[in-house]
Amino acid sequence: MSKTILITGATDGIGLEAAKLLAAEGHQVLLHGRSAAKLEAAKAQLAGGSETYLADLSDLTAVDKLANEIAEKHDHLDVLINNAGVLKAPQTITTDGHDIRFMVNTHAPYLLAKRLLPLMDGAGRIVNLSSAAQAPVNLDALAGKARLADMEAYSQSKLAITMWSRIMAEDLAEGPLVVSVNPGSLLATNMVKDGFGIAGNDIEIGSGILHRAALSDEFEGKLGAYFDNDSGDFGPRHPDAMDDMKAKAVVAGIEAVLADAGF
Repeated sequence: MSKTILITGATDGIGLEAAKLLAAEGHQVLLHGRSAAKLEAAKAQLAGGSETYLADLSDLTAVDKLANEIAEKHDHLDVLINNAGVLKAPQTITTDGHDIRFMVNTHAPYLLAKRLLPLMDGAGRIVNLSSAAQAPVNLDALAGKARLADMEAYSQSKLAITMWSRIMAEDLAEGPLVVSVNPGSLLATNMVKDGFGIAGNDIEIGSGILHRAALSDEFEGKLGAYFDNDSGDFGPRHPDAMDDMKAKAVVAGIEAVLADAGF
């Protein structure tokens, strides 16, 4: 049965490769990117029909507009894959004073998921890209009130998305299913090349687990689970992700950022 699947950050890397896999199976893939030219190039590589959506996820207004555009064209969404992520950038602070890593890796996927929930039913899935790199979240940095180095911001943003994935999953006990996934360490993506100066491991390691997380029975019923693709199994995440007080504080911090932005 064909599903409608939105993938953010789908113009290259594991997002594009996962889109190719899903489109080849006949699913309707909605591609998101922040470059119109790259979106058209990505669309040309997919089998069958696909749609493209342009948005800068460092801007919450653009995220809200993206959700509205999808809702205008679709009354149902089966899967949301929050794949887009940032480690390094020429400008790491947004115009409203937030770290771009927290904005793109944590806040934007949270807002997008919340805005698209009305299109999803209990059988739907929200797949959030986490990482093996996770570090305790500085709530001031999450709120845009403290500055961090690149890897600190990235690691904290990835623990934050892992934390809110669990809390949201518990709040949505009847679905859609929410999971977080470490797609594999040091894969051959532009992020890894730019961030670490290495070619990286086979990118199909990451695209394959996104495909499985979106569709396979092995994720059925895994409420708020974290899948570590380095170990190949559901496994322990950072202990802070299982600390209710800390996880709920992160969610409250995200909600405060969204409220300040008018959402």
